[in-house]
Amino acid sequence: TSPPRGCGSINESYYLLCDMEEAWGIVLESLAAAGILITIFLICSLFCLICKVQDNSKRHMLSVYFFFLLGTLGIFGLTFAFIIKLNDRTRPTRFFLFGVIFALCFSCLLAHACNLNKLVRGRKPFSWLVLLLLIVSFALVQIVINIEYLVTMLVNQREYFLNLSAEQTKKDFVMLLIYVLFLMALTFLVSMFTFCGSYRSWKRHGAHIFVTVLFSIAIWVVWITMLTKGNTALNKKNWDDPVVAIALVSNGWVFLIMYIVPEICFLTAPLKLEDYPPENDFCQPKFIKQTAGVDNRAYTQDELVQGDTGDNSYSPYSSQFQMKTIDPQNDFSIPRAKTQTSPYHDYTGGKGPM
Repeated sequence: TSPPRGCGSINESYYLLCDMEEAWGIVLESLAAAGILITIFLICSLFCLICKVQDNSKRHMLSVYFFFLLGTLGIFGLTFAFIIKLNDRTRPTRFFLFGVIFALCFSCLLAHACNLNKLVRGRKPFSWLVLLLLIVSFALVQIVINIEYLVTMLVNQREYFLNLSAEQTKKDFVMLLIYVLFLMALTFLVSMFTFCGSYRSWKRHGAHIFVTVLFSIAIWVVWITMLTKGNTALNKKNWDDPVVAIALVSNGWVFLIMYIVPEICFLTAPLKLEDYPPENDFCQPKFIKQTAGVDNRAYTQDELVQGDTGDNSYSPYSSQFQMKTIDPQNDFSIPRAKTQTSPYHDYTGGKGPM
């Protein structure tokens, strides 16, 4: 057959990348290419903003943002595997990478949501190493599932796997994504608890995750329904690949617009003391606590006694052995001999008459 309009002498598996008559392939690859460029730009921006982050809690999130951007980059790149026709090379790629990439993205969102649940309640957040371990732990489950499935099918049932019917291919493809659906539901649930804390500024980050997962759930419900039942009911079996490719592109742009771009915009915001408890040692300088000293009981008791008698001759800051004024009536000291003055004493220096 002659190649379609817009394509040259290439393999027929790549016709949808350049077919002018079926323009959905060109539109989707253009959107995917734009998403790849923007994602690469955001990764470079993330590295440039590392030195400008003032908040330690946000600095610990850089590893989460980086792996999330890698997952988003993989989503846009995987779109081309669904624009190209299904063959012996694209089939393993679709089965393995689809679940792994989305598991990585939702693992990053889940780790961020868990960290926010501590921050909105004034607790110490996770370190970057703990967040990284959470991401790897969550995503590793899907990696093991996909590897086990592909190794089993390609080693023991290679011919059966490469020649699966369309219905069986769709069932196996969706069944491999059950853990991703679990991650999505768990992330949505955990993000809802971020609205229950007392520190409101962190709730904004929880809202980014909540809205992102909400739109992702809507996209996944639509494409799974169309793939398993909708296309068959409409007698449009050739819509299987376009439906999944549209889901990939739309979900990738949702990740960019509703989560990662707002997060990077707030990444370099100045540190606000009201975002944390009044006394903590993990995100802001620690306040100097005034330790209560032990009062001198002698001074305190004397002060109370003198305060009741109204004696102004005593000072609470003076020593215990203080000289007090003596009443003349109670003066029992020995009187001194008084010197008699001369009658001739006058103002001429005390001398007599000349």
